[in-house]
Amino acid sequence: MIETPTITPAVVAPATERTRVRVPMRFADGYSAVADVATFHALADGREHLLLGLGDWRGALERAAAGGEAPLVRPHSECLTGDVFGSQRCDCGPQLREAVERIADEGGFLLYLRQEGRGIGLYAKLDAYALQDAGLDTYEANLALGHDEDERDYTAAAQMLRAAGADSIRLLSNNPDKATQLADLGIRVTERVPTGVHLSEANTRYLHTKRDRTAHTLDLTA
Repeated sequence: MIETPTITPAVVAPATERTRVRVPMRFADGYSAVADVATFHALADGREHLLLGLGDWRGALERAAAGGEAPLVRPHSECLTGDVFGSQRCDCGPQLREAVERIADEGGFLLYLRQEGRGIGLYAKLDAYALQDAGLDTYEANLALGHDEDERDYTAAAQMLRAAGADSIRLLSNNPDKATQLADLGIRVTERVPTGVHLSEANTRYLHTKRDRTAHTLDLTA
């Protein structure tokens, strides 16, 4: 368990669910799951983010309301190159695959957030890749393009969680900024649960940079 700091949550306008559909999913390695996929009205940034209810998510909410363990939740930022094309320059695709299985096993939510390239967009992310090939690290490249190191904002994530009834969560993430932002937005993070370490020859520098520059909880000693 971790203690959530005492804060004054930001005032966040409510979002409402607009559509929910059941979607069977199958990954390249043969793993399959079924998700209840929700879309929303009035998300703060106007983007088309998705909430995927996995496993016994209703039971997870009921258990939390009765004083039990909070549902497991991963906010996952869209990564076309990693999630769809299997790029090994990052660890996004393996994290997505891992998260779906772990959340389906326990009951909870995956938030698929349209925030490509830490919020800078797909073309800019590929521009950043070119700068990384020239020697910059993943954060330096964003700065060189005139962006912040990380432009992601989790207001819409908090709106979706609150609309789903998940005011308290167990956060499946190695990124401390996600926990900080969600707490600031009034979502109680009862536990930070790290993902696995998906290390490859192509993403070694990337993962070391995340660990050393932004305090991601990554054990890269192996």
